[in-house]
Amino acid sequence: MIQLDQITIPEHVFGYPGVAFGGYVAGVLAAHSPAETLRVDFRGAVPVGTPLTRTGTARGGLALTDADGAVLTEAHPATLDLDVPDCPPRAEVEAATDRALRSTRRPYTHCYGCGQGCPPGRGLRLFPAPLRERGLVVSAWTPDPALAGPDGTVGRENVWAAMDCPGGWVGFTLTGMRQGSVTAALTTTVLAPVEAGAPHISYAWPLAVEGRKHTVGVALATSSGELCAVAEALWIEPREPSPHPLP
Repeated sequence: MIQLDQITIPEHVFGYPGVAFGGYVAGVLAAHSPAETLRVDFRGAVPVGTPLTRTGTARGGLALTDADGAVLTEAHPATLDLDVPDCPPRAEVEAATDRALRSTRRPYTHCYGCGQGCPPGRGLRLFPAPLRERGLVVSAWTPDPALAGPDGTVGRENVWAAMDCPGGWVGFTLTGMRQGSVTAALTTTVLAPVEAGAPHISYAWPLAVEGRKHTVGVALATSSGELCAVAEALWIEPREPSPHPLP
């Protein structure tokens, strides 16, 4: 592998405590790749606040390695053939999001993607909720301007981050996935810029369940239904029930 540079994931960008948020990590690699579609495989827990080395791989991809040279995350060009459902109406999405946030059963977390405990600009504050009559998990999302670059669009790392949690919520609310499950792979195509401060719709749906493996589709669209990004994610349940609640 060819060493390129060092990357440190900020300490507030975590999913489970101390473990870097997978979608964000994937987006950090994607930001350095010219590929239109990229598959990122997570091979080990990526720590926050710790220098990691970004390297080039023999397959023409990128990887993040720890101080011992162990590959934690690997990305390579891919293709994505996904049958994306129609974007649900924003009114239904907003109603589902409001119901979920009022629910006393929803865990209050500090997850970078879906945590209500994250202040604006310090997390995505994307709150997926089931829309069971459509077989979807949905969220009304207006990206905070703090997530944008100088051009007013959301950075690649945060676009990829927005494709992560919705898939987990499909598993948790629609397909019976256990808590403690993790993203094992994320394949994403970014189709259009995501404008900060503009309303968007996130939606996700189940694709397959095979034992501990849950495969899901995820889409991010403008409020008028124009697709900005699509993804396929593989989530894997722990072998044993997790003793830890959601972060």
